[in-house]
Amino acid sequence: MTRVRVDGFTISLDGFGAGPGQTLEEPMGGRGGLLHGWLRGTKTFHDMVGAEGGSTGADNDFAIKGFENVGAWIMGRNMFGPVRGDWPDDEWKGWWGPNPPYHVPIFVLTHYPREPLVMEGDNVFHFVSGDVRTVLEQAVAAANGKDVRIGGGVSTVRAFLEAGLIDEMHLAVSPVLLGSGEALLAGLDLATLGYEVASHTATDAATHVIVRKT
Repeated sequence: MTRVRVDGFTISLDGFGAGPGQTLEEPMGGRGGLLHGWLRGTKTFHDMVGAEGGSTGADNDFAIKGFENVGAWIMGRNMFGPVRGDWPDDEWKGWWGPNPPYHVPIFVLTHYPREPLVMEGDNVFHFVSGDVRTVLEQAVAAANGKDVRIGGGVSTVRAFLEAGLIDEMHLAVSPVLLGSGEALLAGLDLATLGYEVASHTATDAATHVIVRKT
């Protein structure tokens, strides 16, 4: 049975999932690069970028789990890149180089149409509009029985939470303060939406919290 998941979504101690002012140089906005220290130190991340070493403890276990049994991704346009408005051309192909780390169909939420982008490693980016339920139906069909992972940014995760469509969410709470940016949970009543904390695990680099739909 297909589940809808959020994995490895990192927020600061003061609740921000990204800093203000995304740019090409700062994909996560101002100071947002501080969030993912827990991930960058893992063997999984090192393997993804072709580096040696990396930790193999609990942080790495969560990183591995985030890619298990995933048949499709959904992400917001800001996660795909910093281009705004109409696509001027098809030159921008994401932050990840010629072989992105997904290796499944990826559905990018956007109001501006663009032809599908086929890249190495079975990565196909589909640029889709419509409400979250319609997009999710497309992703579930593409996942072929596997799970659908909801990526960033903050507004994308919030939209699926508000609709009650996420079955499980792994939040990594990083011990940093951003001060401003995009707040993930501000104004959301997760308990009323039917969510509860299922577990939490602390490491030196983050506190990992699993939230599930009851």
